[in-house]
Amino acid sequence: MTKKLQDSICEEHLFSSIFEKYSKSLHNFLYYKYGSQINTEDNVQEAFIKLWDKCKDVPIDKAKSFLFTVANNSVLNALKHEKVKLNYQKIKPKEYTNITPEFLMEEDEYMQKYQRALANLTDGQREAFLLNRIEGKRHKEIASLLGISVKGVEKRLYGALKKLRKEIEGI
Repeated sequence: MTKKLQDSICEEHLFSSIFEKYSKSLHNFLYYKYGSQINTEDNVQEAFIKLWDKCKDVPIDKAKSFLFTVANNSVLNALKHEKVKLNYQKIKPKEYTNITPEFLMEEDEYMQKYQRALANLTDGQREAFLLNRIEGKRHKEIASLLGISVKGVEKRLYGALKKLRKEIEGI
């Protein structure tokens, strides 16, 4: 009886024997109780790591119950965490907007006018306008791309803006 009090789980040979004795049954216990929804090998390893960390506090005769309790609690905590994550994913962020239906209709009408006005431009005007306003190219870059002078680009842009202002009110 005095030998059990002196023995400690912290001794490597005792810890190894406890691992060999209980690891398979702990694995089976977790697998039968929770199925394949958890990684049983990881939970078994975690339980034994906690046993090793607390080896001075856990008597040898309580090692089995300690392992099973720690492993079970670890799995339950993981499942609770998954449940919280799932509940959080179900909550959709609230979308508040100050956009009125009238604004959306006006925006749609404006885009239609804009598309029609772009279609009425000449090919050169449209090309220069889109390169300048959409792609953000400078007059010099547009001139080199189109193979025309900078003044030619300016003339095309000026003509395009004049036609667009005329066809679309409010620009």
